[in-house]
Amino acid sequence: MCVTAHPDDESAAFGGALMWARDQGADTSVVCLTDGQAATFRGDSNGNEELAAVRRKEFLAACEVLGVTHPEVLHFQDGKLAETSFSEIVESLVECIRRLRPQVLITFGTEGGPNLHRDHTMASLAATAAFHWAGSEASFSTQLTNGLTSYAPQKLYLLQPPFVAPYRAANPELTPTTTCSLNMNLSAYMDRKLKAFLMHATQMAVLERVRGAFDKFAGCECYLLAASKSADRIDGALFDGVSVDHAVSGE
Repeated sequence: MCVTAHPDDESAAFGGALMWARDQGADTSVVCLTDGQAATFRGDSNGNEELAAVRRKEFLAACEVLGVTHPEVLHFQDGKLAETSFSEIVESLVECIRRLRPQVLITFGTEGGPNLHRDHTMASLAATAAFHWAGSEASFSTQLTNGLTSYAPQKLYLLQPPFVAPYRAANPELTPTTTCSLNMNLSAYMDRKLKAFLMHATQMAVLERVRGAFDKFAGCECYLLAASKSADRIDGALFDGVSVDHAVSGE
């Protein structure tokens, strides 16, 4: 499961890992917290509702390119995650984890990605809390009366930004960022990753602005193993140490 903040995050930031995981035979899911209706770049859309509808379609088209098994957009307000109830966001993500039962969860680093976006930071913090709380029957216990059961994923990864270029930051080179424990060479997926990004037609101006960095860095995604059930913290691959979930596989 990949937890993102906006449509296009799944392609630009996590596309390589999602395609790699699918090629390993894993089901993949992307849970996007907002529909991106507060975006600066809006294409030909008239008003927030129209933009939201267009971006949801773009998200589904991009996820199809990436081979995502389960794409889902939640209802939270774009640009306002820092002002939204943290518990409400975590509760929604806990429900997704208990329903989809991922063994590995990936999300942004806590700095908020290359642009230090507050929505990215909130996605990271909420996904981290949900990772730890979904396995506790004391957390959001009303979900457990509706057919769900508590479920704890096995590994949590935070994305390390390949560069930092926050908007109007005086000294971006001094920004603390997420460190790396897993360096994934995903150059074989570069073309498809770009194709998925291009599905977000309303955001073409974003791609034009970051195209140089995308071409330079998109072939590698770096992650920090932030939590693991395994006592062996030497990390060689995304699924290292992951065991089969018999409740999911039916074995």
